[in-house]
Amino acid sequence: MAASHSFSPSSTLISSKATSLSSLKYKLPISITLPRHQRRRTPVVYVVASLDAKPTVLVAEKLGQAGLDLLKTFANVDCSYNLTPEELCTKISLCDALIVRSGTKVNREVFESSGGRLKVVGRAGVGIDNVDLGAATEHGCLVVNAPTANTVAAAEHGIALLTAMARNVAQADASIKAGKWQRNKYVGVSLVGKTLAVMGFGKVGTEVARRAKGLGMHVIAHDPYAPADRAHAIGVDLVSFDEAISTADFLSLHMPLTPATSKILNDENFAKMKKGVRIVNVARGGVIDEDALVRALDAGIVAQAALDVFTVEPPPQDSKLIHHENVTVTPHLGASTMEAQEGVAIEIAEAVVGALQGELAATAVNAPMVPAEVLTELKPYVTLAEKLGRLAVQLVAGGSGVKSVKVTYASARAPDDLDTRLLRAMVTKGLIEPISSVFVNLVNADFTAKQRGVRISEERVLLDGSPESPLESIQVQIANVESRFASAISESGEVTVEGKVKDGIPHLTKVGAFEVDVSLEGNIILCRQVDQPGMIGTVGSILGEENVNVSFMSVGRIAPRKQAIMAIGVDEHPSKSALKRIGEIPAVEEFVFLDL
Repeated sequence: MAASHSFSPSSTLISSKATSLSSLKYKLPISITLPRHQRRRTPVVYVVASLDAKPTVLVAEKLGQAGLDLLKTFANVDCSYNLTPEELCTKISLCDALIVRSGTKVNREVFESSGGRLKVVGRAGVGIDNVDLGAATEHGCLVVNAPTANTVAAAEHGIALLTAMARNVAQADASIKAGKWQRNKYVGVSLVGKTLAVMGFGKVGTEVARRAKGLGMHVIAHDPYAPADRAHAIGVDLVSFDEAISTADFLSLHMPLTPATSKILNDENFAKMKKGVRIVNVARGGVIDEDALVRALDAGIVAQAALDVFTVEPPPQDSKLIHHENVTVTPHLGASTMEAQEGVAIEIAEAVVGALQGELAATAVNAPMVPAEVLTELKPYVTLAEKLGRLAVQLVAGGSGVKSVKVTYASARAPDDLDTRLLRAMVTKGLIEPISSVFVNLVNADFTAKQRGVRISEERVLLDGSPESPLESIQVQIANVESRFASAISESGEVTVEGKVKDGIPHLTKVGAFEVDVSLEGNIILCRQVDQPGMIGTVGSILGEENVNVSFMSVGRIAPRKQAIMAIGVDEHPSKSALKRIGEIPAVEEFVFLDL
């Protein structure tokens, strides 16, 4: 028996009875034991309040006046800039909310010093590297950011660097100020008819593409998970990574910094580029191997680079990259326009005020507190849900776009006795985080999925038997996509993975139509092969020679001597040569390496 539903996130995070939170001053939260029938619902946090008192918001770094004005209509605002860590810890015990930019470290000591009073930390900008999210969650503090207000500013700065680089504006300016007149030296290149590859087709990348089209450029883009129809709507073709970097005259980087994109522009990939390519980066410094870029500039592979971001900021004064004559640099000015600063100020002020009023913040980047008994029971299934999401999205071929996902829970428990919101959030986290800079959690999961055009539906299959265990299995299916591993497509046409928890450990139990059994620890290699003797030994020997430890190995087949799927759990990342050797085994028809 199955019932299908689509869900929306909860509408409240903090609740009180009888009194509006906008008129309260928060003190320490009271620990309440909920009635048994409420324990799997969204936790209700009750606070002790004194009437007719405003909350206090500490603004620790400069914020636009429009944001300050908004805050002052609701709270007492303390603007104290350039605080030492000790001064911040002293002040924070008197504050209900804290707003910072990138220069203030909000570490565990800050949360401990607040004595439980601090309810919201607002980061005026996108990155939250300076906020200890784990400590914030432990202390029941919501962290929100302002991810959208600087989109146009960053795109405009990217175009400014693109055009300045093409026409040698910075170098010519420095030359003439040094008393020289070198018209022949600074002959530039035209943009009309040139191919621009936008690497990362999110908000900023899309806006850069729109503007580049207006300059007469041919625009292509690479983003493995961007919907093709969104790109086509503005006349942009989505292509593979190798095609983008090998055909572009200009590269504009707009990808998040993740383990997969760290130093993605390296010696190997520079060698694939068209000689004389020009590169703009207003995204994250770490996506470029800066030493490799210097070598590519010196070799003439890269004609010019224009950089707003760096691996270390500020960069070392003796940096060869910074002083290279063919490099134009700015000090992380992407969001630095008057309009963007005001927009960020308003966006973060609205998020902070909303959170203090008990509203659910769509830009929250950490999870609210979950009842301990629910979290304890679901803990292994939470891990299983996230890893199934990670596996599923890595099995999708780039360019098709993930739009429709179905999560199926098989359980002997009645629907009212199984709260799946956390599990759904973790599937979403697994689907989105590997290819995005967004932090996904119980607060923002549904909003994040909706923002990216991903519809996640849930189905529950009611089983006979004892409801002692909350779940028998979780299945994740992605519809209307192509797969990097054809065997992952089920008979009904979806990329399908399924898993169970065995002895407290998440296991992958099904890929497409094939039954497997492999622990979801470390990483996984999936091989489709002809079922014949010696295959396990052959693959195991290749991995052993590369000093790659095999943790689990499982083979599922449709019939003896027919096709089979080998699932191999490995502790380390195999080298490219090892994976190539596995692919060259005659009996191996396809394979894929999946990073968990």
